[in-house]
Amino acid sequence: MLAIVNSAALEGLKGYPVEVEVDVAGGLPAWEIVGLPDTAVREAKDRVRAAIRNAGYDFPSRRITVNLAPADVKKEGPGFDLPIAVGVLAASEQINDQKWRDCVCIGELSLDGSLRPVNGILPIVASLVRQGQCRFLVPLDNAAEAAMVAGAEIYGVRDLAQVVRFLQGQELLDTYSIDKEQILSKKKPVYEDLSDVKGHQAAKRALEVAAAGGHNLVMLGSPGSGKTMLAKRLPGILPDLSFEEALEITMLYSLAGLLPPGEPLVTQRPFRSPHHTSSTVALTGGGRIPKPGEISLAHNGVLFLDELPEFHRDTLEALRQPLEEGNISISRVTAAITYPARVMLVASMNPCPCGFYGDPLKECSCTPYQIQRYLGRISGPLLDRIDIQIEVPRLSFQELACETPGESSAAVKKRVEEARAIQRERLQKDGLVNNAQMGVKHLKKYCTLTGEARGLLKQAFEQLDLSARAHDRILKVARTIADLEKSDKLEVHHIAEAIQYRTLDRKFWGQ
Repeated sequence: MLAIVNSAALEGLKGYPVEVEVDVAGGLPAWEIVGLPDTAVREAKDRVRAAIRNAGYDFPSRRITVNLAPADVKKEGPGFDLPIAVGVLAASEQINDQKWRDCVCIGELSLDGSLRPVNGILPIVASLVRQGQCRFLVPLDNAAEAAMVAGAEIYGVRDLAQVVRFLQGQELLDTYSIDKEQILSKKKPVYEDLSDVKGHQAAKRALEVAAAGGHNLVMLGSPGSGKTMLAKRLPGILPDLSFEEALEITMLYSLAGLLPPGEPLVTQRPFRSPHHTSSTVALTGGGRIPKPGEISLAHNGVLFLDELPEFHRDTLEALRQPLEEGNISISRVTAAITYPARVMLVASMNPCPCGFYGDPLKECSCTPYQIQRYLGRISGPLLDRIDIQIEVPRLSFQELACETPGESSAAVKKRVEEARAIQRERLQKDGLVNNAQMGVKHLKKYCTLTGEARGLLKQAFEQLDLSARAHDRILKVARTIADLEKSDKLEVHHIAEAIQYRTLDRKFWGQ
């Protein structure tokens, strides 16, 4: 007898339906799985056989053929265990009801018949709901995650026996529901506060502008000047996630298997800080089975690269396209996969190998060639994509000993949220959320300069020999500064401050 059970698989973040066709026929006992299965899928034979027997059902001693259609697409992972088991039971007439035809079954089986959670449930359910599927049988530990998708009927099941009872009509299951607003509004993590940072008023201002517009930022200074301390306080001044943003991040973390147990939704902006020994694949994504890299896991959040010149040059150059496009494409012979990568890049670095080039108190021990070689690890095109470039100088004793507390993260966050609200209202019809995402047509539309501001920008463009990209990024940063002041037009002081953030490369790189 033939049974066809609905299941699904992932290609990147896109789910597609898979029909699990199970034929139980006469002949010598044999079992074959076809349809380009990987090792984990081929090993399902042993898991399913043991799970069926230990759940109290008969495993047919006949010829079993399982086809995973479409047969020309590689099938990966253990999520096909449950549909194969249901198909075997249905084809051997141990399940008589036809209810299984309307359900999409996904899950990994243990040898005792219990169901284990699988990665990528959220993007699978979201994709299939858009294609018209609505009923899903998933492991109980995946149910809360899958229930985040509007329009999906999610049935969380503990084991194979419960699945059979449900499909036979012997046990009723309620659809799994979850309060999304309650999850989003639950207690937020406590971040380190910006008031802990002594001095560095200019750096704090740059951090606020970067957070308000979603701009990339690089900090350059001697060791111990406070660059990492500032970067770690950036999440505390970023706006809270919207549900749509949280869902996008959760899909990536679900696919990567990084969702913490009991947390079906990522409710805080990611702050990813990979070590400088990370490979290009680790940072950008890829592998034999392509997975999202650090730049995608930082989507809608912050990618912090400490000791920027210590990263491999090829690794840094691979960031150029995703920083510009907001996504990253991974091409393989069989498929091309695109992951979102809309991040704030925040980087810190020393000005030379010893770290004290330009320091007013400690003499640099590096030769000019060593300094040039060290700074040359950061290419001009990559530097050009970083909107805000600031120097973080050494603090004096008086600044460190000052007892007056600085401005709190909460106060700065309030201004950032007000500026972001202005940007959302302005850009929502264009499908954008912040100024850093604006293109040329948006700059023409939303960046109206006064006569003096235009004259200053023209003078800076000619004297600093700016590129067209640098010109556009100055306008984006100036637009953010104006939004912080709730100004419709770009005034001369907005442009002046934005230009100031683009002069560091002239001092150190001579560009």
